[in-house]
Amino acid sequence: MNNNIISAGVPVAKASKVLIMLHGRGADAEDILGIAAHLNVAGFALLAPQAPGNTWYPYSFIVPVQNNEPYLSQSLQTVADTVSHAMNNGITKENIFLLGFSQGACLASEYMARNADRYGGLVVFTGGLIGEQINRSNYTGNFNGTPVFIGTSDPDFHVPVERVYATANILKEMGAAVTEKVYANMGHTINQDEIANANSIVFAATVNKESM
Repeated sequence: MNNNIISAGVPVAKASKVLIMLHGRGADAEDILGIAAHLNVAGFALLAPQAPGNTWYPYSFIVPVQNNEPYLSQSLQTVADTVSHAMNNGITKENIFLLGFSQGACLASEYMARNADRYGGLVVFTGGLIGEQINRSNYTGNFNGTPVFIGTSDPDFHVPVERVYATANILKEMGAAVTEKVYANMGHTINQDEIANANSIVFAATVNKESM
């Protein structure tokens, strides 16, 4: 496994489910792993890649895609490599979950939409599909009912709510079971209701544990 991936929870070789967690700009893998304490992920392997320099790509996610290259493609490959690591340890896609916050949420959304299939689930804490304009031709496949929760603030300085709605609509078109919630003036953070929704919608079939 890549040395830039931090693991926690059950060792991946012994796990039946994997949650890949993608941190935000300026944060790190240890930060995003901390959220797992509030999620119904007992028994999961937790894999958190670390972005070089604590950022997955240099500019906003709503600038032209080429402005964020080659970093965006490299970051998408990091997610792909992490998924492959899980699958190489016997985890099927139906038991692979992705979660991200902010820049990590954008990366998780983009990876999933470019590689649509039946996954365990996707949690998007303040994020959306990447690009100045959404290039719908990048996204193929069918999610076959993969549960998705998207939560965001309106307004959010980094993530326009219109992009969140557009992202939700595209994922729905691609067969995902999407729930989106917009919180007035929440700020750029994760709130308790988002945690509860992630647990009930995406991690509902997992072992219950006390949440935040």
